[in-house]
Amino acid sequence: MTRVWEWNRPVTVREVLEDLQKERSIAYTTVMTVLDNLHQKGWVRREAEGRAYRYEAVSTRAAYSAALMNEAWSASDNPAAALVAFFGMMSQEQRQALRDAVRMVQVDDRPVAAEEQPAAPEHSGERAREEEPQAADEAPAGEGVEPGAEPGGKER
Repeated sequence: MTRVWEWNRPVTVREVLEDLQKERSIAYTTVMTVLDNLHQKGWVRREAEGRAYRYEAVSTRAAYSAALMNEAWSASDNPAAALVAFFGMMSQEQRQALRDAVRMVQVDDRPVAAEEQPAAPEHSGERAREEEPQAADEAPAGEGVEPGAEPGGKER
């Protein structure tokens, strides 16, 4: 999938093969089988072009990652604890990206409650520092970050 996303347009087996062969030796039939499997799973769509197909990603890499994260989060017997543990694994940069993403999204199209709003910026024009989620009831739910791997950690 990584190669299909990188091309960001419909690609042929030959194009993917030539791209992969820059890094390692791989057979045409292997690439063809993988792209066919991705088509069977619904991850790519294909259109006939002469005797070949052009393959195109069905969703973006970000949407794929968000779906994986949502699936994993939903499978937890304690989703709030899973989120807190996940946030604990994040770097400062990832936490900032999460805070920025939360600001862009309003849950259920409702205004943010007063206790959920960030503190007003200080008079110096500097952004007020937000606290990291400390308890399960403080953790924002269902936010996504960038993908790149399929279930089981295998990158495509």
